[in-house]
Amino acid sequence: MNLVTPRSSLQPVAVQGLPAGFRWGVATSSYQIEGAVGEDGRTPSIWDTFCRVPGAVHNGEHGDVACDHYHRMPQDVELIAGLGVDTYRFSLAWPRIQPGGRGPANAKGLDFYKRLVDELQDRGVTPWITLYHWDLPQELEDAGGWPARDTAYRFADYAMLAYEALGDRVEHWTTLNEPWCSAMLGYAYGAHAPGRTDMRDAMGAVHHLLLGHGLAARRMREAAGDNPLELGITLNLGTATPETDSEADREACRRADGMGTRLYLDPIVHGRYPEDIVRDLADQGIELPVQDGDLEAVATPLDVLGVNFYRGALFSGVTEDGSPTDTDGLPVVRGVERDLPRTAMDWEITPGELTDLLVRLQRDYALPTVITENGAAFDDTVAADGSVPDSDRTAYLADHIAAVSEARAQGADVRGYFAWSLMDNFEWAYGYDKRFGIVRVDYDTQERTLKDSAKWYRDTIHLTRNVHQD
Repeated sequence: MNLVTPRSSLQPVAVQGLPAGFRWGVATSSYQIEGAVGEDGRTPSIWDTFCRVPGAVHNGEHGDVACDHYHRMPQDVELIAGLGVDTYRFSLAWPRIQPGGRGPANAKGLDFYKRLVDELQDRGVTPWITLYHWDLPQELEDAGGWPARDTAYRFADYAMLAYEALGDRVEHWTTLNEPWCSAMLGYAYGAHAPGRTDMRDAMGAVHHLLLGHGLAARRMREAAGDNPLELGITLNLGTATPETDSEADREACRRADGMGTRLYLDPIVHGRYPEDIVRDLADQGIELPVQDGDLEAVATPLDVLGVNFYRGALFSGVTEDGSPTDTDGLPVVRGVERDLPRTAMDWEITPGELTDLLVRLQRDYALPTVITENGAAFDDTVAADGSVPDSDRTAYLADHIAAVSEARAQGADVRGYFAWSLMDNFEWAYGYDKRFGIVRVDYDTQERTLKDSAKWYRDTIHLTRNVHQD
């Protein structure tokens, strides 16, 4: 199922097979939209620093202003409520709440999020908080960052500052967003902040991110007592399909799935790292820095798994010239391009593989899931009348929502879908060049405009809800 919705039939329709309590939402993250990076006590994050590295970010762009959400929050919440969603997933800025990553909470920073929660609840929208969406305080990076064990403890302390301030009104909490990206893009490949390139550091970051998650989850559970708390983590997950049935291709998929999915979910759910991946790392002279009691903390029980899905992938275990090892002498894990529609990120569009992923997660890990991010960047054009006709994005949403419905039909316990993103924003190393929003942002004027995809999403939600009311 790859872009099966014809552009000519993109009318909103009730989605079949979803339960009455299915959550509909939109999602954002703090650094991508807030701006106000030097206001009210906020200190620099690793992204403030990384954006100043020549060549690190498209056109040298940064999040200093972004969508100016810090100053326009009430209007943005009104916009969210107008979309008819019942949930808004947003992240807290660690250096806004706890400048420098140590010490007491910053009252002005917490006040912003208290006002945000109030605005949402006044309009009947449920807040869904993510504690960490990549904006590590720079001071903690200077002290070693996520490869350093102490950062896990600092994260748990920060999580408690946030929970103590907001936990009386917010029930839904996600600890980390996409720890694979934090560890691998940030510490192995250098593509994201802090821009380091050391595989051993990256594996240290993997473990300490998961340890921080577990320590925070344990403390939040204890603090919640009998109060309602739905606690989860969000992972970016895909599928790994072998190009052929050869042993080399199947082995490449084992490695890709192990490093991208099982390395995170096995310890979170089963309390152990996958033995095959531990062996693979040992072959490279790398050992995960596990200490006694760590895995028990990492496996603190969760209520929900957040799934960020953008694409599946086809893998080969040989180079294009047939070699089974790369230039470093390591086994080849090579992504193979397919003749499929693509987004402006040059990502293949593979909604059917979202169904496959959700069914697999149900089978292997048996956690309720929510699609905490799904969406696409396309090169939008503003029409003469000011509208933004984005049929590609609308079709993308339609096909992936249909894939969620199909996964439920096959037994996956999927409980919600959040579109990424609410609005165009700072897209990390791509700067402002890529637009994922269902709401267009004019960065010169900060004017927000509902794209056609936003109107389709709003009307689809309305029609689907009405099915359950009739």
